[in-house]
Amino acid sequence: MQDSTVQATVHQVFAATAQRTPQAEFLFTESVTAAAYGIAAGAIRWGEAAAEVERLRTAYAQGGYGHGHRVGLLLENRPAFLFHWFALNALGVSVVPINAEMRSAELIYLIGHSEIGLAVTLPERATELRAAAAQAGVAFETMGPDDAVPSAKTAAPRAHEPIGVDTECGLLYTSGTTGRPKGCILSNAYFLRAGEWYAALDGVCGIRRDTERVITPLPLNHMNAMAFSTMVVLVAGGCLVQLDRFHPKTWLASAKESGATIVHYLGVMPAMLLSAPASAADRDHAIRWGFGAGVDRKNHAPFEERFSFPLVEAWAMTETGAAACIMANREPRLVGTSCFGRQEDFVQIRLVGEDGRDVGVDAPGELLVRSAGDDPKRYFFSGYLKDEESTREAWADGWFHTGDLVRRDAEGNFFFVDRKKNVIRRSGENISAVEVESVLNQHPAVKTSAVAATPDAVRGDEVLACIVMREGADASERAAIAASIVEHALAQLAYYKAPGYVAFVDALPLTPSQKIQRGQLREMAQSLPGQGHCIDTRAMKKRQA
Repeated sequence: MQDSTVQATVHQVFAATAQRTPQAEFLFTESVTAAAYGIAAGAIRWGEAAAEVERLRTAYAQGGYGHGHRVGLLLENRPAFLFHWFALNALGVSVVPINAEMRSAELIYLIGHSEIGLAVTLPERATELRAAAAQAGVAFETMGPDDAVPSAKTAAPRAHEPIGVDTECGLLYTSGTTGRPKGCILSNAYFLRAGEWYAALDGVCGIRRDTERVITPLPLNHMNAMAFSTMVVLVAGGCLVQLDRFHPKTWLASAKESGATIVHYLGVMPAMLLSAPASAADRDHAIRWGFGAGVDRKNHAPFEERFSFPLVEAWAMTETGAAACIMANREPRLVGTSCFGRQEDFVQIRLVGEDGRDVGVDAPGELLVRSAGDDPKRYFFSGYLKDEESTREAWADGWFHTGDLVRRDAEGNFFFVDRKKNVIRRSGENISAVEVESVLNQHPAVKTSAVAATPDAVRGDEVLACIVMREGADASERAAIAASIVEHALAQLAYYKAPGYVAFVDALPLTPSQKIQRGQLREMAQSLPGQGHCIDTRAMKKRQA
């Protein structure tokens, strides 16, 4: 692990490792990503990367960019993203990753809210970005990743202040699953802590210095890829394998080609990999373990058995980074229970009910976290940009309110229940959407599902399930399939948790990081009852004798 006492910025950590291991591989682009991006496959060495970062740093400095500026990066998961980030970081410039899936209205909001004066972008998106900036009323330039750097529109706001651990390193926007995205201000300290925490893991997840090859399909506009997979490589050495995205059919081949030893995943990925026929190649890899969250309980043990490596569940948010990361990296991991570990000494944790009081053993409560020690906000995000009220609300009473419902057993293990806003309240009973979805996804006709509340005149809320059917299911038999799905739910859940409506849809609304877009889902659920593809199954829900 690097000595963080002398390295106060992401660039300094990168530069120190590059100086120490210049001939080692820093980035590896496997053939699927190379083909998708039209770039060369193979390795970029630390020394080569350092030379490119220094070239860019010099160009940005000559262009007048400095401490307090923000620059947007719309570069997908290409190596250029990292090179520009590190170069700008050296000058105290904050980067604002721009999701390539964003379109006009989203770009207008992001550019106007962040007030970026420059975006480094794929050339085909430049016109769209400039139009969005004009609508937002922001003085704005674009450049391609290999173009000359245009002169800065304004002087660096903090040019005379020292660049250090508290300097803004990045502005990451939340995925907006429940509302308008918020801009999370993230300091150098936030990123350095993520790398140092990761590099110091033990138990199932020990890190071998200058040895690990970390493969991730997650987007670089997401905290997991920027703050965890990238930073552990910067801090501990080794090689980053950044995929363009998750390709279920070629993912394992990419892992083998790149020599990956650690993988990052989201919960949907194991399900996709398990849906393919089993093969002898499933165990032909060098993977030691996976780091992720949200694997479906029914898939957890079968995946580990088939692919011969553990999926280690963890919990964190963009706002917390590693400051309050909880991870099931020590046995017993309680595979298949949604367990994400136990409390560590560096974090304080409370689970509270609606009344604000701590809940008892095995009772769900909202997860509240803060750093142990004198500064409860140490290594957390620095606040929401231009939104002091939301920042204060998130930190009410000196605790960060996560919005996640969690329970803790008598042994101190934490189990994820659901997002607080996803809870459906039917006739006084609280119902977790995630719990119901986990059961529905086990039905043979269900490819995937998402559950939300829809208004009910008698019960307040009713459970509505949006179902994407598996290929080969007979759409003409929707009523019978809906009844079968509800019967399946009734056999495993309390009657009130079963769907009162089953709506068959072609696709679920998803965020770019493949999470369910809960805000959009809730809007859909308001209007689906009464439509032809939405089956009313309320009569099947009867209290058991």
